[in-house]
Amino acid sequence: MGDFLLLLSAILYGLSLGFLAYFLISAMTRVEISGNVVTSELKNTMPIMIRLMMPLLPNVRRLAGNQVFHSAREAIAPKLWMAGYGDNITPVDFIGLRILFTLAGMLIITLGVARGYAFPGLIAGLLLTIYPAAWLNTRIAKRHMEILRALPNLLDLLTLSVEAGKDFMSSLRDILHRRKMDALGEEWMRTFQEIQLGRKRTDALRDLSHRVRQPDLTSVVNAIIQAEELGVSIGQLLRIQGDMLRNKRFSLAEKLANEAPVKIIVPIVLFIFPAVMLILLVPLGLKVFALL
Repeated sequence: MGDFLLLLSAILYGLSLGFLAYFLISAMTRVEISGNVVTSELKNTMPIMIRLMMPLLPNVRRLAGNQVFHSAREAIAPKLWMAGYGDNITPVDFIGLRILFTLAGMLIITLGVARGYAFPGLIAGLLLTIYPAAWLNTRIAKRHMEILRALPNLLDLLTLSVEAGKDFMSSLRDILHRRKMDALGEEWMRTFQEIQLGRKRTDALRDLSHRVRQPDLTSVVNAIIQAEELGVSIGQLLRIQGDMLRNKRFSLAEKLANEAPVKIIVPIVLFIFPAVMLILLVPLGLKVFALL
């Protein structure tokens, strides 16, 4: 009787392993990998972890397009435009990225619990789950700061060109073709191309403000629209806006400089101070130990 139960257990165990292997192989064969998801424009601005997940998007795109994620897609859409990825990543694709990272986080948590590292696995899984949203918010903040730094210089060049007798659109075209392309240049170039294609200038400028949602750029765009509607001299307006933004940039630089001594305390206490104390006290402690 015992031999029969042992044989039956071995057969059932073998069948379970066989079904598990068949399930894993069939699941792996259904995984779609797209090689055209990541364009050359994105490779220089996207982190390696996002790029590794992008080819797997076709597997979760249908789930990400479900009505359950409608509100999440509505909230993500403007953030993608603010980050500069509105033309390259759709809200469905970004929700798909979050699903993939969540699955990867759950896998890491499971492996950590199975290997006896529950707490590190939990931390790593949670960090991996929130990584896409954190990356997108960081990208938006970095891009807004880049726009703030470049905007006063662009306004100065526009002021000089307009006061020299050129119209606003010709000045903008010449400046964009001669300056190094950055986040601000990309947005203005898009607006300039929309106007060239026949879109009304005020509508294109309002779309620029709504797309980027950077407060300083919004203020400049609204001032330009009002000047155009009221017939005010745009050169003087651009000069005033440039001076205001330059003063704001200087104030921000002073604020960051004043915060630097406070921020540097943490690495000093955690890294530099223990190393110095180790170098000073260990030789002294060894000499005292030798004397005693």
